[in-house]
Amino acid sequence: MIKDITIGQFFPGDSVIHRMDPRMKLILTIVYIVIIFLCKNFWALGFMLLSLVIMCALSGVPAKVILKSIKPIAIIITFTAILNIFYVRTGEPLLDWHFIHITTGGVFTAIFMIIRICALVVASSLLTYTTSPTQITDGIERLFSPLKFMRGGVHTLAMMMTIALRFIPTLIDEFEKITNAQKARGADLETGNLVERAKALIPVLVPLFITSFRRAYELAFAMECRCYHGAEGRTRMKIMKYSKLDVFGFLFILIATGGVIALNMFFRHVV
Repeated sequence: MIKDITIGQFFPGDSVIHRMDPRMKLILTIVYIVIIFLCKNFWALGFMLLSLVIMCALSGVPAKVILKSIKPIAIIITFTAILNIFYVRTGEPLLDWHFIHITTGGVFTAIFMIIRICALVVASSLLTYTTSPTQITDGIERLFSPLKFMRGGVHTLAMMMTIALRFIPTLIDEFEKITNAQKARGADLETGNLVERAKALIPVLVPLFITSFRRAYELAFAMECRCYHGAEGRTRMKIMKYSKLDVFGFLFILIATGGVIALNMFFRHVV
């Protein structure tokens, strides 16, 4: 399942979403996440889900890749759904047997939470799919430029976040290679109980940590060789500028916000 994690990967393209300013994409992603939590009923949530489908279609990223980002969180989604089904007791009763009490409110709330979590993951993944690590770094640095008085600097913070995000797919590839190598040597990583499986992962995790530290050292050495000293005296080959696409994106999120507020007013309950 770990090979299905696609967050942090960048898919080059020339779509409408790819051409948008990275600062605007960061802002729209944050605002979209906030609006998702403001949804109080299925009408508002469905409206935001439709908006997300439109954004995914405009991005040009294959639907298989987008759906693949949901697979790694299947356990979290299942656990959340079970909690809501058994602990929310509003609505009409569907099953009442001993300590098991399932109501329509619990079922609808579970479905509501599943859709919300999936929308959050897809929206966040869409940002990394359509924005290169360099663009994300520049966008974060420019957005947080008013906080330059912070010790350590905004550029350093943005660089650390981007490197951490960029190393996710690299570490996943390393994990797959080490796992296959251990299996080729006869290691059994898929049988036994939870404790036995955890112990079997030790021969995989130790080389993974060693490889991670080696890559970090190589990256630091490469940055020193290129005389990297942070944002001081640093120039950019491409200057970020807002365009008409960014204006349309901002209007799009404003319409989505207004739509959610209106739907919350007309339909006050989740079920």
